[in-house]
Amino acid sequence: MDIIGIGYLGFETARIEEWRDYGPHVMGFQIAPSPESEPDALYFRTDDRRHRLMFQPGTIDRLMFIGWEAKGRLEFVAGVEKLRAHGVEVTVGDQALCDLRGVREVVRFRDPVGYQYELFYGQKWLPRSFVPGRPHGGFITGKRGVGHVVLITPEYTAELDHFLTKIMGFQWYGAGAGKGRTGFFRARLNTFTSHDIGYGQGPGRMGIQHMGMFVESMRDLGETYDIVQKRKIPMQMTLGQHVQDPHVSFYHFSPSGFAIETIHELAPWQEDGYEINPERLSLWGHELVGPILGPSVRTPAELLDPEYLAGKPLTEAPASKSGT
Repeated sequence: MDIIGIGYLGFETARIEEWRDYGPHVMGFQIAPSPESEPDALYFRTDDRRHRLMFQPGTIDRLMFIGWEAKGRLEFVAGVEKLRAHGVEVTVGDQALCDLRGVREVVRFRDPVGYQYELFYGQKWLPRSFVPGRPHGGFITGKRGVGHVVLITPEYTAELDHFLTKIMGFQWYGAGAGKGRTGFFRARLNTFTSHDIGYGQGPGRMGIQHMGMFVESMRDLGETYDIVQKRKIPMQMTLGQHVQDPHVSFYHFSPSGFAIETIHELAPWQEDGYEINPERLSLWGHELVGPILGPSVRTPAELLDPEYLAGKPLTEAPASKSGT
């Protein structure tokens, strides 16, 4: 599939008021207007797109969906056809869902673990409209997407590998240097960073382990680091540099219990041309000072929709205007 990267992410949270303070004042996100149909939801902007992150109030903190951005309408149609050809159940988003996401068209489907994916194209945007919630140089998004996520899967299966590489068309990047069974993947059109998504095996567990976001300057990274320390926000790993890419980053825990890796590129990432197999995780720093798995990682029964666990089929929405 001709996918750029992750276009947006949606979450449920029991800590929406904490996010309302944390988003702009710690991370530098801009609070976007909430849709009329979701007045209690919290939307964040990290660039000129209508939104990149959405938080719906609820009783639990969990990842609700990952929005993958197709390059355009023709690539979107081809992607939907490929999903169906491989027997993936696809639900076409109606106009109400398209309006919520601010996109031309969107479909929904699940990966073999049960995580909700969306495929879309044409999200609304307005040039030079992003205003950070605090002094901040901005986030690097655009042709690489909003960033990356690492998810936990109860079992790392051949079916998952097949889904990601043969159906989604992602490039396998490697297993990394961490402990346990892991895999990192990159969308086909994203040649600007090492991975868009990773899966790590955690028997009996699932949930988002961390998300990574790129900032424009070392100053943006350093000021975020200072704010996290001054607020005594729990950290996962200190400032450091991974072996496989020229990035400096640190990890701290968000209000929802998953870590956020704030990243600055020391130099443009150059594709290796071979599978990574580093001898250690980082060249320097990245001291582990918190748990690898935060409270965002729970059991599948806690995080998956009851209808999905019961094996009920998805209800097909009305056909979209492109006939997909």
